[in-house]
Amino acid sequence: MVARTDLASLLERRLGAESVLSDAASLARYGRDASTYGPFPPEAVALPSTAEEVAAVLRLAYEHGFPVTPRGAGTGLSGGALPVRGGVVLSTERMQRIKEVDDVALTAVVEPGVVTGALQQALEAQGLFYPPDPASLGTCSIGGNVAHNAGGPRALKYGVTRDYVLGVEAVMADGSALRSGRRTMKGVAGYDMTALLVGSEGTLGVTTEVTLRLIPAPTAWATHLSLYRTPVDAGNAVTQILRSGFRPCALELVDGPSISALHRHGNFTFPSGVGALLMCEIDEPLEALDRMLALCAAACERAGAVEQRHATAALERASLWTARRAVYPLLLSTFPRMRVEDVCVPRPCIPEALRRLDALAARHGIPSSTLAHAGDGNLHIALLRGAEQDKDGTEDRRVEAMRADLMREILALDGTLAGEHGVGHAKRRFLGWELSPDMIALQRKVKALFDPKHLLNPEKIFPEE
Repeated sequence: MVARTDLASLLERRLGAESVLSDAASLARYGRDASTYGPFPPEAVALPSTAEEVAAVLRLAYEHGFPVTPRGAGTGLSGGALPVRGGVVLSTERMQRIKEVDDVALTAVVEPGVVTGALQQALEAQGLFYPPDPASLGTCSIGGNVAHNAGGPRALKYGVTRDYVLGVEAVMADGSALRSGRRTMKGVAGYDMTALLVGSEGTLGVTTEVTLRLIPAPTAWATHLSLYRTPVDAGNAVTQILRSGFRPCALELVDGPSISALHRHGNFTFPSGVGALLMCEIDEPLEALDRMLALCAAACERAGAVEQRHATAALERASLWTARRAVYPLLLSTFPRMRVEDVCVPRPCIPEALRRLDALAARHGIPSSTLAHAGDGNLHIALLRGAEQDKDGTEDRRVEAMRADLMREILALDGTLAGEHGVGHAKRRFLGWELSPDMIALQRKVKALFDPKHLLNPEKIFPEE
């Protein structure tokens, strides 16, 4: 096996020096992602611009036996892009071409480095719509979205990334190319290998091209905002809205600590005593908007809303959603070591999940804040920790104990440990709590078929054997 110190030189001979990073600052930067785990600096970073260059890196890895960690924009929160065993980070950030948009077939063909928000803007200018909208859509990339089957607020009505991926071109661990999927809207010829690759977190192959399904852009939008005394009241409002006879595009719950973060930074002013807010996004034909807003308002009133308002003007709506997407960065600026857990429960269980979370926070002495794609039961729970780490590690142990208890409570409510962020490195020790030993063994066999030398994104998803 090639010496780790020679990896950069090996890659430079194949890709050129301009496509390889090995300076200390770059290695430190690519040794982290948006999670607070790490650092795990690699020995080198490869920046391929084509599928052929991706294949060249993986052929070298297969020949010389060094690990490769695929990376999109590094915005993941589960540690999925961390090079835990060193080796090479293979970043697809330079592969940013929108290769084709077909407004008749309603498809787009893109490279993995295309930023999700930039793709949406380009499509919306043509009257087309790509619905998946992760909170980090301004920076995250399609390749990372595919790797983790990303969702976002609009998943309530439109589904997640997997629902819009028609086909994938990927490079396998040995450098061979695989094309899966189709260009048609329907197709059941053989196993659905595309669905397997979507959500595989870079452990089966490296995506080099994605064929996406598009839909026509909605014609009118409105955002309804309601305020509540407690998150449990807001959770009850979710049930009331979903029983009202219409399907919102999104239902977002923001709890008290997150509201305080918005208030401290001057984005919004809220009346005293407000412990949660709910944002309901509606996209319907213009003639139906007023009726849908009335149904939404009545449902929120039944759940105990203390104040309601709505926005139909584009700038006002954009201001509300900019604030919603700013909550996580605002919390992170105050609590730079916070851990974000991405769990999901059946929608009727949201109020009970929030009650149990409050009890856990009190028991472990770890404050928390919840941002929820509440319409589909997806709770993003931030365990809040300040900048200073206690010297004896007591806080770290309490945080890990609370994480474990949280996972137990979520599973007790028939929930799942990962709604849309993936298992990554952060949750691999919990996987056996949700999946049976037989299921994990079967999935390990699938991994071994694609990656027999176990070089692709090691120490992700599966617990230690």
